[in-house]
Amino acid sequence: MNKPVIGIDGSEANEKVRVGSSEYAYQLLNSLYRIHISKKPDHKYIIFIKQPQINDLPPEKDWWRYEIIPTSRFWLLKKLVPRLIFGDKINLFFSPTHYLPIFTSVPQICTIHDLGYLMFSEQFKKYDFWQLKYWTAISLYISKYIIAVSNSTKNDIVRHYPFTSNKIETVYHGVDQKIYNKNISEHLVRHVKNKYKIRKNYILSLGTLKPSKNIDGIIESFTKFLDRNEKLAGDFQLIIAGKKGWMYDKIYQMVNDRNLKEKVIFTGYVEEKDKPCLYKGATALISPSFWEGFGIHVLESMSCGIPIIVSDKGSLREIAGECGIYVKPEDIESITKGIEKVVNMKPFEYNILSSACVQASKHFNWEKTAENTLKIFKRFLI
Repeated sequence: MNKPVIGIDGSEANEKVRVGSSEYAYQLLNSLYRIHISKKPDHKYIIFIKQPQINDLPPEKDWWRYEIIPTSRFWLLKKLVPRLIFGDKINLFFSPTHYLPIFTSVPQICTIHDLGYLMFSEQFKKYDFWQLKYWTAISLYISKYIIAVSNSTKNDIVRHYPFTSNKIETVYHGVDQKIYNKNISEHLVRHVKNKYKIRKNYILSLGTLKPSKNIDGIIESFTKFLDRNEKLAGDFQLIIAGKKGWMYDKIYQMVNDRNLKEKVIFTGYVEEKDKPCLYKGATALISPSFWEGFGIHVLESMSCGIPIIVSDKGSLREIAGECGIYVKPEDIESITKGIEKVVNMKPFEYNILSSACVQASKHFNWEKTAENTLKIFKRFLI
């Protein structure tokens, strides 16, 4: 008897530069693979990718293989849909993104990361907004089941699309504590700080430069912190790390207008190998986002024992729990006070908070993410 086959869109996992949903896709694939190493699954996987493997995705096994479908414009509709309809049988298809292939009878499951675009449409280019709005709605409608990355996201989905209430479940992201931990070498931290020309203590913002991350609010709050804390002003820099997304010109202009070039460093995209050290060297991570579907960067910082100044909106209270320093993203004074709170902590207070962050992060791991995802898959394998 032939084993059932799970098809997975692995195109985002197979990228050199991984952020957000692509990091989730990469970690989930690797974790699904690992949990089957000791015991072969009673099903097979086909991972659909657009190009040969360009990073350390798992090697092929008799139960795990890659199928390259060359990239093209509208790849999902023009290439993947015909493959699912006319190619070898797939019993279940999973997309780690909002976009499911339509016009196919294969049972499908998708992961929805957030619905922030519905609340802040002005923060998106028109084409991106309409694509997200309508394709997500279609994916939600045709899916057999939906994975939400947080209860906050789940509640948003059910509120906007009530028909999803009986086919949705929260499966949290994870963190690899072998990589992100308090034991990162100080020598490696110094090396990374030198690489990015960081000379002082620093507050770290890490994430794609896009409006939802509220980078302009961070810059304005950091400016206010410097203005009213003259004794500390010479000791701190703001590090803004992450690749350019969209609508980011205002961010650079703000730094120029405020003469902050010596105080604010833009690193650009940070390689995966540098991220743990960048966290570990920081005084705090700052993330007053207008919304977060999950917040992997917050969890990584916590795992390194670095306090987090985070938004009281979206999913971040679920992730940070009692160890978060919560601020209102639309309130510059609130964000500024968040910075001042962590900077003015006594050493023993800081150490207690650091330990609390590490403990809270231990509730999240990628193996648990993979196991809970696999349980959902198995309900629909026929």
